[in-house]
Order: sequence, then structure tokens, then C-alpha cells
Amino acid sequence: MILVCIPARNEERTIASVIINAKHHADKVVVCDDGSSDMTGEIAKALGAEVIRNPSTGGYGAALALLFERAAQIGPEVMVTLDADGQHNPSDIPTLAKPILDQQADVVIGSRFLSQNRTARAYRKIGIKAITRITANLSGLQLTDAQSGFRAYSRAAILRVAPVEVGMAASTEILMRASEENLRVLEVPTHVTYKGLQTSTHNPLYHGLDVVVGTLKFVSLRHPLLSYGLAGLAVMISGLGYGSYTIQVYSAQQRPITNIALLSMAIVTSGLLLSFMAIILFTLTNLIKEYATYPPIESQQTET
Repeated sequence: MILVCIPARNEERTIASVIINAKHHADKVVVCDDGSSDMTGEIAKALGAEVIRNPSTGGYGAALALLFERAAQIGPEVMVTLDADGQHNPSDIPTLAKPILDQQADVVIGSRFLSQNRTARAYRKIGIKAITRITANLSGLQLTDAQSGFRAYSRAAILRVAPVEVGMAASTEILMRASEENLRVLEVPTHVTYKGLQTSTHNPLYHGLDVVVGTLKFVSLRHPLLSYGLAGLAVMISGLGYGSYTIQVYSAQQRPITNIALLSMAIVTSGLLLSFMAIILFTLTNLIKEYATYPPIESQQTET
């Protein structure tokens, strides 16, 4: 069974064609109406799609999370996600689903940069490639398009990579989770069109910063000693450098440099706070992992 899931918000102009074309390649279509103020949900329902209604706008990641939850309940062999604005070609659905049906991958990304697609604007390409480079370096995955919303997921991936981020950073979070879970990630070429479409309601700079911050947050919570700990150590070394300079000046000239001394103390204190934060987060994350792996005996007896 191939399940197509479409996050949508105020897409009444394009949702009909997306659903109709997707139905040619899917056994079932589910649309998450993310707080639309137009007829998006009504049109989707009239065309036979199952509609999940989010009363208020939760964001792209929140809509995806609801779709993952519904997919887990349905249990398809393949879940395919695509955007509701018409930029993705539903005829590419079989191309994305095939590696999963052939048991060659768990997550398949429809990459805009593996085909001869030349419709994306220069600033969009630069932003996507920058985010892709960051995601690839942090996850260890070989990627060309970390922001593509056209993806396919195996049954195992559906249960293990559902996003927590509510914004656009959900796209990279899913890939980070896939890497963490040792799932097989593959890219295939797809065709995208932006002509006549409003592909984002956000400022491109805001969009990019949101994704980068969300990705770094995910990594920092998974590796607090590496992120906050190293940052704290670097800050403390910087503060100690200012302190050493103050002491040298005092030894040579017998005069204190109060402002630099206070700056040194403030920087060292900040470094210590970052280091303590790293230790606390490391302890908490390990306790959570241990609890998830080995629940308390009382809880196990209660479930039994």
C-alpha cells in the first residue's frame, strides 16, 4: 500500500490537481489542513482524500507530525509526502516508492539537484545548498537536497523519524533522526516547477535561519558535551587570556586594568555556565535514554 500525505495551508488553487494526480499512484491520500482560512480542506474532502484538520496554524513540522501519526495508524508499506502547492510532480511518486518497495532504502528524497531542473531562483539554490551542506556534515549523510518536501518513507521510518520541530526545520530534523536510527537514506532525481507558485509565505532569510537554528538545536540536545561543552571551554580560554593580559600589565606597570579584569571574570563565568549546562544536559539525556531502554520495574509490572 502506498499512502500519500500532503501538508496544506491555504492551497485551494492547487490542492485539487495535486490530489487528483496523486490518486493515480496511491492507494490512499491524506491531507493535513493546517489551519487554512480558505476551502483547502473542503476541496480535499470532496475529492475523496482523508482530511486531518488542525484548527489553528501549527506550522509545516506540526502538520507533518500529524501525518506521520496517521500513517503509523494506517501502516502502509510506503508513505510519500509532497507539497500542496503543485511544485512537485505526482507522477514521480513511483520513482520515490520503488527503492522502498525493493527494500533498498528507508527514506527516499526527491532531489531537485540530481535532475536538470533549472527553475529555482539563484538565491533559493544558494540557501538550499548551504542548509544541505550543514545537514550533511552534522548527519554524515550524502545529500544534495536536504530541504525537499517530496519524500518517501518505509514502515520502519514512519515509526522512528516523526518530527518534533513545528517549523521548516522539521525537514532536516527528520534526516538527522534517520541518521541517528541508522536508516538507509537515498536520493532520486525529481522535477520541480515554481512558475506561478508562491512557494513560501516566509522571508527567505527568516526561513533559512529557522532551519539552521532548528538543526543546530537538535544536534546540541543530542550531543551537549560536544556542543555546549566545547563552546564553554573556548569561552573560558578566551576569558583566561584577558585575565593573563591583565596580570602581565599589572606586573610590568603596577597598575590594574579594571575594565579588562571585569571582562575576563564575566567571560570565564559565562564559560563555566556553558560547561555546567553541558554536564546537566548530558546527564538528563542519558537518564531519559536509560529510562526509555529500561523502564522502572514497577511500571513493567503495572503494564503486565
